[in-house]
Amino acid sequence: MSLRPWVAAAVLMFPLTALADTPNIVPGQWQFTSTTSVKGDVPIPDQTESHQECIVQGDLDDADFQFLEVEEGCELLEHNVSVDGVDYRMICRAEGGEANIDGRMDFLGERVEGSVNIDTESPMGQMRLETAIEGERLGEC
Repeated sequence: MSLRPWVAAAVLMFPLTALADTPNIVPGQWQFTSTTSVKGDVPIPDQTESHQECIVQGDLDDADFQFLEVEEGCELLEHNVSVDGVDYRMICRAEGGEANIDGRMDFLGERVEGSVNIDTESPMGQMRLETAIEGERLGEC
């Protein structure tokens, strides 16, 4: 069972739907970096991934704006969104497995920071993935 789709869905999905006010994110070119640590019986090295994207004011004003689409097989169970951040909980199912995901992202103007915890049962046993997320505005697009 591959955990990569679950990590991608959980780490990069910051649901902003139903947000009444614009999130506290300054438009521009952003870089997002996530570092995932796997806790369990099998030693797996930390994995760090980065990507950049241009966020324009129109994106932030769009009630359906998300940094990334929800992966197939994942269901958003709960989300609490404010101008300053988002808390969410979701479940993903794939290849006969299931992952419970809890995330938090703080919107800090020209920075964002957050964390995602994923608990899953895998062929290697019970695993917990802990991901730290940081984003920073680099400048204009």
